[in-house]
Amino acid sequence: MIILNGGSSSGKSGIVRCLQAELPDPWLAFGCDSFVDALPARMRASDDGITFDADGGVSVGGEFRALEEAWTEGVVAMARAGARIIIDDVFLGRAASQERWRKALGDLDVLWVGVRCESAVAEGREIARGDRVRGMAAAQADLVHEGVTYDVEVDTTHTESLLCARAIAAHLR
Repeated sequence: MIILNGGSSSGKSGIVRCLQAELPDPWLAFGCDSFVDALPARMRASDDGITFDADGGVSVGGEFRALEEAWTEGVVAMARAGARIIIDDVFLGRAASQERWRKALGDLDVLWVGVRCESAVAEGREIARGDRVRGMAAAQADLVHEGVTYDVEVDTTHTESLLCARAIAAHLR
């Protein structure tokens, strides 16, 4: 498995697509956005689900956590069954988020990747995308990396997704 962690609009999704194109074997991609999109609509604005604050903050409740744990276990089961998996995640819980993954992964081989991007650049991408609450990129840019350890880090501030993907792929060989 490859697990990418970075704030909103840091460039993770572009790197994932490039990794899928560059790596010789097929890799499945899953991310926190696809998990959130899979939630019932009522949980995308609920204290028990996930809420997005006007200032870009994100809060999650108990039902969200329970479903997230089940989703994580399902992804890990696919990896145990032989699928190559790339995860695009945002460690809002910082080191605790990584620890949740570590616990679920057990002895599976994982390449931990930090995807960094200067706050102002991520904020510009956020505005250009138009599908994010303004302020998320700035709020998450550094926060998601606190206490998290990586095998490799890339910075998309001035580096294109393809070059970042190639740097990550070099660590798999």
